[in-house]
Amino acid sequence: MTTLHAADLLITGDGRPPVPQGAVLVDGRTVAAVGPYGELAAAHPTARVRRWPGLLTPGLLHPYGPELLEHAYHPDPREADELGTDPLVGEALAALPMTDARWGASARRGVQRMLAHGTVAVGGEPRRPAVADAVRRAGLRVEPRPTGVPAGAAGEGGVSWDGVPCLDPLGGRSPAEALVTLFPNRGSVATFAVFDVPDEAALGERGAVTCVATVLAGRLVYRRR
Repeated sequence: MTTLHAADLLITGDGRPPVPQGAVLVDGRTVAAVGPYGELAAAHPTARVRRWPGLLTPGLLHPYGPELLEHAYHPDPREADELGTDPLVGEALAALPMTDARWGASARRGVQRMLAHGTVAVGGEPRRPAVADAVRRAGLRVEPRPTGVPAGAAGEGGVSWDGVPCLDPLGGRSPAEALVTLFPNRGSVATFAVFDVPDEAALGERGAVTCVATVLAGRLVYRRR
């Protein structure tokens, strides 16, 4: 079955002009077409339609994704009373008895939180096997760390801004810097994200917390309820 993902504005990220009322036609794992919704809907009348508010983009690259998963613990919701809900770093992390199994569970929860921020790729290869497995199983792309992004940012483990672990790949960066540069074209893997903002400028102002949907290889892996 083909699915037509339609949004108020489509940003390709490769220099092409934004497409008002744009859409991506997905066939299984791959992109079948990209363009104005009206044209694609007319050409593919049997496609299932998913309508999203706001901005459809290629998705975001988190430059410190591996550090965020390997140097921070993402508590289980059942641990909230004891540990809270924010990622733990530094002394709080050092106080925890971390095993490979616990790192793997933490990484899986961290990946889900990253998907909820429109992250579709991480900058750099994870070194811890349990973390690398969580990234691979989720379907996140592994890209080189962007040029000009230092190996360690301000804060614990190179994963934070102002001392707070930051799940937002836009933390300290503009959307143009964070967008995965190659938008899915026909025949490529269907990976993208949707944000409930009117345009790229608003995405930069409000951040990736506005994500409403993330698609990896044609799978809807996150949808805001």
